[in-house]
Amino acid sequence: MLDVPSLTFTALAPLPEVVPGTDLGALIAERLMRVELAPDELCIVLVAQKIISKAEGRFVDLEAVEPSARARHLAALTHKDPRLVEVILAESEEVVRAVPHVLIVRHRLGFVMANAGVDRSNVPAAGERERVLLLPLDPDASAARLRMALLERLTARCAVIVTDSFGRPWRRGVTNVALGCAGLPALVDRRGERDRDGRALEVTEVALADALAAGAGLVMGEAGEGRPVVLARGLRASAAERNAAALLRPREEDLFR
Repeated sequence: MLDVPSLTFTALAPLPEVVPGTDLGALIAERLMRVELAPDELCIVLVAQKIISKAEGRFVDLEAVEPSARARHLAALTHKDPRLVEVILAESEEVVRAVPHVLIVRHRLGFVMANAGVDRSNVPAAGERERVLLLPLDPDASAARLRMALLERLTARCAVIVTDSFGRPWRRGVTNVALGCAGLPALVDRRGERDRDGRALEVTEVALADALAAGAGLVMGEAGEGRPVVLARGLRASAAERNAAALLRPREEDLFR
């Protein structure tokens, strides 16, 4: 069952700059303790992928990257730094599209996305050496670890969603989606339920974690807002837990390739 009569999104107090080894569980729990949470309330903590990756040390020093011939070819085609392209290729299973200023790939985790999620924005340099940041090794596992760390410190029920901003085919602009999820159903199957006229739903599956991520993205912002953790409240869901991997469409169902 999924019931959402109202929903609120609230940014938690800013965090200090996250570095490898930062205890995100302790930092986020301390900020949640400033909020009145009922013991039986489901608090959904939405966390920007970037701080998860920083805490996990997912940095790559571009100065240490030697571009391959393929990376140089794609860099010339897309007008991108060959070193950056080499890092993107190392994180990818295949190149889906390469045109000027655009490199779409299938990430090793199955995401079809620009640049394999390799990011330069809000990534401090190491001295004079430029670094880029990769996605977490396993975002669902990252969400599960953070959830356990919060449950150890809080009395409220917690779920965690790791979010990142994605572009979308056929529509302009970016919106946040769920890369990782723990503690709630990322995908809710409503097939077999009845509409108001008594007809059985045949294809309806609700991308719950993506919808929550999109709402949180409005609060987080996309530039220098510095609000990487958002609390969502008001959701009632009784479906079985499913992690964010359930949201990925299998290759054999990709009708546009």
